[in-house]
Amino acid sequence: MFKNFHNIQELRIIDCGMKDMRGVNTSTNDEVLFNEKASFLESRASTLNDIMDALRDHNINLIGVWGMAGVGKTTLLKQVAQQAKQQRLFTRQAYVDLSSISGLETLRQKIAEALGLPPWKRNADELKQLLKEEKILIILDDIWTEVDLEQVGIPSKDDIWTQCKIVLASRDRDLLCKGLGAQICFPVEYLPLEEAWSLFKKTAGDSMEENLELRRIAIQVVEECEGLPIAIVIIAEALKDETMVIWKNALEQLRSCAPTNIRAVEKKVYSCLEWSYTHLKGDDVKSLFLLCGMLDYGDISLDLLLRYGMGLDLFDRIDSLEQARNRLLALVDFLKASGLLLDSHEDRNKFDEERASSSLFMDADNKFVRMHSVVREVARAIASKDPHPFVVREDVGLEEWSETDESKGALSSLCIAKLCMSFLKGMKKLKVLDLPKTHFTTLPSSLDSLTNLQTLRLDGCKLEDIALIGKLTKLEVLSLMGSTIQQLPNEMSRLTNLRLLDLNDCEKLEVIPRNILSSLSQLECLYMKSSFTQWATEGESNACLSELNHLSHLTTLEIYIPDAKLLPKDILFENLTRYAISIGTRWRLRTKRALNLEKVNRSLHLGDGMSKLLERSEELKFMKLSGTKYVLHPSDRESFLELKHLQVGYSPEIQYIMDSKNQWFLQHGAFPLLESLILRSLKNLEEVWHGPIPIGSFGNLKTLKVLFCPKLKFLLLLSTARGLSQLEEMTIEYCKAMQQIIAYERESEIKEDGHAGTNLQLFPNCDP
Repeated sequence: MFKNFHNIQELRIIDCGMKDMRGVNTSTNDEVLFNEKASFLESRASTLNDIMDALRDHNINLIGVWGMAGVGKTTLLKQVAQQAKQQRLFTRQAYVDLSSISGLETLRQKIAEALGLPPWKRNADELKQLLKEEKILIILDDIWTEVDLEQVGIPSKDDIWTQCKIVLASRDRDLLCKGLGAQICFPVEYLPLEEAWSLFKKTAGDSMEENLELRRIAIQVVEECEGLPIAIVIIAEALKDETMVIWKNALEQLRSCAPTNIRAVEKKVYSCLEWSYTHLKGDDVKSLFLLCGMLDYGDISLDLLLRYGMGLDLFDRIDSLEQARNRLLALVDFLKASGLLLDSHEDRNKFDEERASSSLFMDADNKFVRMHSVVREVARAIASKDPHPFVVREDVGLEEWSETDESKGALSSLCIAKLCMSFLKGMKKLKVLDLPKTHFTTLPSSLDSLTNLQTLRLDGCKLEDIALIGKLTKLEVLSLMGSTIQQLPNEMSRLTNLRLLDLNDCEKLEVIPRNILSSLSQLECLYMKSSFTQWATEGESNACLSELNHLSHLTTLEIYIPDAKLLPKDILFENLTRYAISIGTRWRLRTKRALNLEKVNRSLHLGDGMSKLLERSEELKFMKLSGTKYVLHPSDRESFLELKHLQVGYSPEIQYIMDSKNQWFLQHGAFPLLESLILRSLKNLEEVWHGPIPIGSFGNLKTLKVLFCPKLKFLLLLSTARGLSQLEEMTIEYCKAMQQIIAYERESEIKEDGHAGTNLQLFPNCDP
């Protein structure tokens, strides 16, 4: 019966009305610890084996790995983690890059999260207890200073009861052996020339072997890289498919490198990275590289890069935020291909409230990037040579700057955590200002001198009176995300150049004066989830939803509407390409076009605007529907060709999800892109589809869950089940009346299916 589900990974059936059900769980749950695929270098084999032996040694709990910047410590650590997992040496393991960690509490949280501990079990005592009870591997990479491991919750290496193993990596051998007390330390050496040449060819391609002169130059280039993998890979990426002139110039530049005093970065690494930077084609990609280097350690949000980039005019010849987004993604891909940017370690399917702040990148493969610590240090060194710095980070000492300091006037971007009232005077060229988590009773008066400001971020700030913002008429990006603002000022109506307004998570915002939103005539992106709820009807003083009709450039909208009755019938939404709209209740949506409808009467027409959004949605969630026995009406014009996720629940009137009378579906098939279907607490649901299901429907379905549907007697017809070749997970729980998972339409199907492979049936037909 289930022989067609060859891709299924999990099948779960609980408390249903079938007898003698023989269940099977084939879930592999084989999550990969690291996202990157880094080729392993043979010269590391001996070191790797020694580390693995140390992990098996009951007398060793604290292991150190040290080596020069860019020599390949992180790659080796990944190989250690992979082998430990393959050999099942530990029950759990965690990898944490300390370059992105500030403070012991943050480190503890990162370790506990990586080990799968819930938030309420992430204190030092709980972590220490877990590390004593289970065999756990913790890898701490890129350590710069001494860390009190016991305060974090890691038992002492002398604790005879602990089963955990800690691997520490640093550029400083003394820090590991003397400062942190590693019991054994392993060096990571430079690559021998033969292996360096092999890595170079693998990256740059084998074409150089056909040209003897090019091969001779290439070998000399490799020699200049002095066995450092990071330099070899980045130079090889930059020289791939280039002309002989470029190759010769690269060799000359590498040979004439100037000494550098960057901490723990050798001059050859610096010269290789600097040459790669100068070789980048275009000022925009160079500026983006420097911008990434000046931002915080760890993961860098693409959304943040976009907002900074818009303010800094980083993107040439763009007419919209959508074009800027696409340009940013292209530049990021170019920097990744050059080896100067890396994908984030974060799971691309995992995000918290802050990470989900923008739907502009909801469909991006990876919403975050990161930069190797060595590359970052070189980027900052390059940026520091510029007499007109465009970024000052929050850790710069402001006391060193006098009010008359001319260098202030050259700044175009500033990110600081603490600000004195007069500090902004004289910064007329400033285009980006980022003041996170600052307390303002009123905004500093010096703000009105920033006549060229284009991006202002006041995320997480305690805000009261922000009327001064009205004087910043060149603003294109304004973010108040997570702030305590209670009322938007009337003066905001002057921001007619504003393209992006982020009010996400402004939970105290209660007043938006009428016509403020409609006056923002150039607005393209409006974010208001977990925010303003006091939408007015016509004639009242607060903002009403009909104002959105005046925003002809609006393409991205995230919003919560407490009641469907507040939604005007004539609202258009015709230009929206990205949206996350919740009506009736808040819900986290995960695709770039998503609707969540709760307590909506489907017998009432929601208007053409909403109908068009339904048709184009990738994600639909219907909860507590009324006024219909179908979720999707037979008379609906929507084809749902783009729908990927459908969830329906807590709707006692619903008897069917769809009816076969819909002629469009009968002719073309239903839900060709649907990946997940979840039905929950539908106490009168009789069939998923009422009537014959068109062939070819649900062909992309991966997840199917049916829970608490007590009247459902079967789930799928055989003709439909045969098309579910992509199904990976099926869950059926508490469906008391269910007699069959798969129902046969004709007696011939029973004979055909049985003859094809009775031994492959997971669940035979049973009597009720």
